[in-house]
Amino acid sequence: MAREPGDGGRLVFDLVDDAAGSAVPVPRSGSGDLPLPDDDEGGAGPDAGAGPDVGGTSNGRLRVLVPVAAVLAVVLGTGLAVDGARDGARMERMRDVSGGVGDVSGPLAETWRWEGLVGSRAAIDEGRGNEVAVLGDVLVFESDGELVALRPATGEEAWTVPLGENPDCGPFGAAGWARTTTPSLVCLEGSGADRAVTTVGPDGVVSARRELPAAETDRFGLPRPGPDGTVLRARRAGPGSAVDLGDARCTDTGECSGTVLDGQGLALRAEDAVTGAERWSTVVPFRPTRADQCNNWLGSTWDGAGSAVDLAQMIDPRVFGARIGADLVQLYGCGIETAVTPGGVPLGTDIEPGTGGVTSLVTGGYTGFTFEGMVRTVLYDGDGAVVGEIEGHALEPGVTDGEGPGVLLAMDTAGPRLRAYETDGTPRWDATTGSGGQLFLAQVAGTMLVMTGAGDVRGLDAATGETRWVWDGADGADGRYPEDLFVSRTFTDGESVLLLTENGSGGGGLVALDAASGEVVWEQHGDAAVTGGKYQGFDTSLVAVDGHLLEVTPSGVRGLG
Repeated sequence: MAREPGDGGRLVFDLVDDAAGSAVPVPRSGSGDLPLPDDDEGGAGPDAGAGPDVGGTSNGRLRVLVPVAAVLAVVLGTGLAVDGARDGARMERMRDVSGGVGDVSGPLAETWRWEGLVGSRAAIDEGRGNEVAVLGDVLVFESDGELVALRPATGEEAWTVPLGENPDCGPFGAAGWARTTTPSLVCLEGSGADRAVTTVGPDGVVSARRELPAAETDRFGLPRPGPDGTVLRARRAGPGSAVDLGDARCTDTGECSGTVLDGQGLALRAEDAVTGAERWSTVVPFRPTRADQCNNWLGSTWDGAGSAVDLAQMIDPRVFGARIGADLVQLYGCGIETAVTPGGVPLGTDIEPGTGGVTSLVTGGYTGFTFEGMVRTVLYDGDGAVVGEIEGHALEPGVTDGEGPGVLLAMDTAGPRLRAYETDGTPRWDATTGSGGQLFLAQVAGTMLVMTGAGDVRGLDAATGETRWVWDGADGADGRYPEDLFVSRTFTDGESVLLLTENGSGGGGLVALDAASGEVVWEQHGDAAVTGGKYQGFDTSLVAVDGHLLEVTPSGVRGLG
C-alpha cells in the first residue's frame, strides 16, 4: 500500500496471490505500510502454527489475513470517506459558482416540472420572454400578476408576492443569455404619474411602499427598476438647440446614411428604492453618431414608454433606451451609447457608438471592446478604473470551477494564436493552436476549453497553453454532429464540462466532457432524447441555481438531474 503522489493522500494497494490462491495486500517497495512477517511460503513465520487453526486453515495463514483484511477494510473505508468528503466539498463549492452544477456525471432527465407563464405578458409581447432572476438560492420570475419563487431542488414555490397595476420589476435577465443573479428586485406599480416602488428580498419580504412624486418624474425622468436596490431615472440633458443633424438621413424603410454631429447628452440618476435618497448621478455627453444609431425604430425610451414612430422622418436625436442588468446598465440611442456601472461610473465613452460595447466579468470588473478597425479590449476593475489594454478581442470563460484567478483569452485576428492574460492585462502565455479560436468555453481542473473556428473543442493547459486533447464531434456520435455545430452554453461540476450544443437548423443536444482528458462522459441528442414515450429534448434556456440545472421556457420551468 502506498499513497499516490499528488493525489491528495489516496491509498493504493498491490495485490499478489499466495500459494493457496489467496489475494494478500503487499506494500509497494519503500512504502513502509502494513509489513508482513517473513515466510518463504508466504505464511506467518516459524511460530505461525503454534496457535489453534482458524476455520480449518493450517499454519495460521488466516490469522495473518484476518488482521490484514481488517486493516484493509479500515484503510479503504478511510479512502472512500476522504474521496466522499472531497466530492462533497467540490459540490458545495459549485453551488456558489456561476454556471456551477453539483453533478453532471450522468445523463439528465426531468426531476420536476412547474407549469405556468414565465415572464410578464408585456415582456413576452415585446420578445423579452423567459426573464428571470436568481435571488439567494431561489429562481424568481413574474407570472400572471405576481412574483413566483421556486426552490431549484424540488420545484416547490418558496413564496409568491402579488403585484399591483402595470408592474415593472427588475433587474431580470433572459434565462440562458444574461446574468440573472441579483441581491434584490425592485418593483414599480401604478398608472400614469401615480407610480410607487417596493423592493423584494430573497426571502420574499417586501419593503414598505414608497410613492414616486410626479414632480420628480418631470425633473429627473421616468423611473425604471435599477441594480442594487435602486430606481433609475434618465432624461436628455442640454438645450434642444444643440441638435445638429449634419448630413444624416433615413428613408421610411429605415435605410440611413450620414452622421448626426451634435445633440443632447443623457442625465442618469440612481435613487435608493426604499428611501428615495440619491445614490449617484452622471451625465453621459453626446458624441457624433452614425445616422443608423439615431433611427427612431427604437420607438421607446427606457424600453417601456411607447412613443409614436414618424415614418416620414426616421431620425430622432432624442431617442434612447437601456438594458438594465444586475451588474451593468447598457445605454443605447443617438449619441449616448455607453455603459454605466451600478456605482454610477460610465464605461466605454471612448468607443465610437455602434462599433463596440462593454461587458461585465463574472470575477468582477469589466471589458470594453471594439470590433471595427483595430480590434482591442480595455480592461476595467470593479470600480470602473482602467487597469490595462489588450490587442484583440479578450474573452472570459463561459464557466469556471471557481479555483484560481480569473483569466482572459485574446483571439488573434491575424492567425491561429491565443494569448492568455490576467484580468489586469498581465500576460500569462502566448501559444499557437491548430485553428483560430472563437469561443472560450470553460476553465476547469487546470484546463481551458476552447472551441475553434474549425468546430472542434480543444483542452489547453491553463498554465502553458499547450494542447492536452482535442474533441471533434464530427468524428463520433454516428455523424449526428453537423459541420455547423456550435456550443451555446456551458456548465460544470468541477470535473466534467457540460456543453449545450446547437446547429444552424435548430437541433442539438448535451455533451459532457471530462475536463482533464477530453473523454466523452455521456451525451444526449435532442432528436433521440425520449424517455417512456415522453420527449426529453432540451431548450437552450438553461440556468444553474444553487447547484441545480433548470430549463426555463415561457410556459414553465423544469428541473434536470
